[in-house]
Amino acid sequence: MQVIDLNKDKCKLCYACVRACPVKAIVVRVNEEFPTILHNRCIGCGDCLHVCSPEALSFRNDTEKTRNLLQSGIPVAAIVAPSIAGEFPDISDYRKFVSMLRALGFAYVNEVSFGADLVALQYKNLLEDFRGKYYITSLCPTLTAYIRYFHPELCDNLAPIETPMIATARVVRKKYGKPLKVVYIGPCISAKHEPELFEDDNPVDVVITFRELRQMFSESGITEQPLEYSEFDDPIGHLGSLFPISNGLLQAVNLDEHLLTGAITTVEGKENFMDSVRQFKKYTDQIKRHFNIFYCHGCLMGPGTSPKGEKYLRRSLTVDYANKRLKDFDKETWENQIIKFQDVAQERSFKPDDQRLPMPPSEKIEEVLKVIGKTESNAHLGCGACGFESCNDFAVAVARGLAKPEMCLTYNLRNQNEYIRTLKATNEKLAKTEAALKESERIARREQALAKEANEVVTTMLQKLSAGVVIVDENLKIIQANKRFIDTLGEDARMIDEVIPGLVGADLKTLLPYNFYNLFSYVLKNNDDITNKDVKMNENVLNVSIFIIRPGKIVGAVVRDLQMPEVRREQIISRINEAINENLEMVQKIGFLLGEGASRTERMLNSIIQAWQSDTEKKPQRPKLEDED
Repeated sequence: MQVIDLNKDKCKLCYACVRACPVKAIVVRVNEEFPTILHNRCIGCGDCLHVCSPEALSFRNDTEKTRNLLQSGIPVAAIVAPSIAGEFPDISDYRKFVSMLRALGFAYVNEVSFGADLVALQYKNLLEDFRGKYYITSLCPTLTAYIRYFHPELCDNLAPIETPMIATARVVRKKYGKPLKVVYIGPCISAKHEPELFEDDNPVDVVITFRELRQMFSESGITEQPLEYSEFDDPIGHLGSLFPISNGLLQAVNLDEHLLTGAITTVEGKENFMDSVRQFKKYTDQIKRHFNIFYCHGCLMGPGTSPKGEKYLRRSLTVDYANKRLKDFDKETWENQIIKFQDVAQERSFKPDDQRLPMPPSEKIEEVLKVIGKTESNAHLGCGACGFESCNDFAVAVARGLAKPEMCLTYNLRNQNEYIRTLKATNEKLAKTEAALKESERIARREQALAKEANEVVTTMLQKLSAGVVIVDENLKIIQANKRFIDTLGEDARMIDEVIPGLVGADLKTLLPYNFYNLFSYVLKNNDDITNKDVKMNENVLNVSIFIIRPGKIVGAVVRDLQMPEVRREQIISRINEAINENLEMVQKIGFLLGEGASRTERMLNSIIQAWQSDTEKKPQRPKLEDED
């Protein structure tokens, strides 16, 4: 049964609703971002609504369903909780309020205070006829839901009596017969649960809150100014008008609440709500009292009332309203009405609906406590920021998958401090990096400026050269070409240059013949320069030198037209010099060879002379003749 809705578009992920829920029906599962509402555990207390500042949470709105009933053609009775006096002080007279309800289309308008009178009499009979069993009043739908879900063993201790809402609905159905639709208007959103508990013979068709009623008045443009007075339809209630005050129903039938002689303890407010149930369960035989428990501080402070209501002001207005009604009250008529409707079914039983979860393994709980920085010795303590009474309770919820460690304030602060330290260190590194980047940027800009300047100088120099110069990439796309090279290619190249200066990006293969551009491919592929290669292009003979700039990536070429006079003279001189150098080299070689030959001849002749001289000395000399002188 869904009463609370979550609008994820409005949710700011503050998890205030998770912390506020007294029964942890709103959970944050691990690896999930948004809270999840466990509708089977929700008791309809409305605490989550009060803490949700972005208004991402809302209770189920049944105004449209009510309008459909009013337009169905079937008579609709409005049964109104007696806390109207505290909710509508802006309406000058309750009779104007009744007229406004009739203006909405309600055929009948009845007070729930009469049903409260019937129920109060039932409580008087039950609690004064003590038979050894202590009861908890079942007037508060939030309480009965809480016991059915989380203390199902106490269902037999809930007073087996209907709420004033159900009792009044049965009265009007008996009075007006069929066909009839009944709409309850009151301060409680957990009352929206109650009709759905009836498998058969559900006496209430729709439950709307005072806030929803204000919405309907506003949308229909209904105000009190143009309306006349109108009284509630019979039967009129008596002291049941005090029902919005926590002990008002007890006082309506003079049930003894005296500390010494009474047997009833009234408990109100969420601060005491769960603890009172726990103590009733644990210490029933020692306390020896019935408990009259309300989650809110009386029904006049229910979550279906306008926000920021003042408790004691509303209480005073409720008492004043009851006194005003009692001035001209016809008690005899009321008693006759009580007798007439006393046979209306007012008994009920409560079926347990156990929503308690099994306790997770102790090892898992210890693991969670370790994560949040707690030990078993201090796990019973807790700051309460997570919404749980102790760190151990929180660890149990995390182990059950109903919460996550990030909800722990201590855990978050520790992580936050570590994050801040890490962030500080990171910021320092970033500051140093930023300074280094700025310095690198300054150097890069300076180098860029120098490179730009150098490029301009080189470009200017290239344009001034008498020879053609071209630089191409690995795909034979022109990176840069000077004017002389473009002129060498002819008129088509000059036309392209007018559109694309320097022929940047042009495909060399479309501008040169195969035998020419293939030389570029050779140099790119083999990383081997070509020097002073004569290439015929059209009717011209070009002298080409192609050299590597970046191996396999970029090559450059110097191209000279041999038909040009200055080139021709240069080439003639160059080639004469080459011929002279070659002849000199040859002469040198010949001279060397001749020198070597002469030297060998000399050595040979000398050896012959030496040999001849040796033979002569060894022969005997003949006598010298006289005439030889």
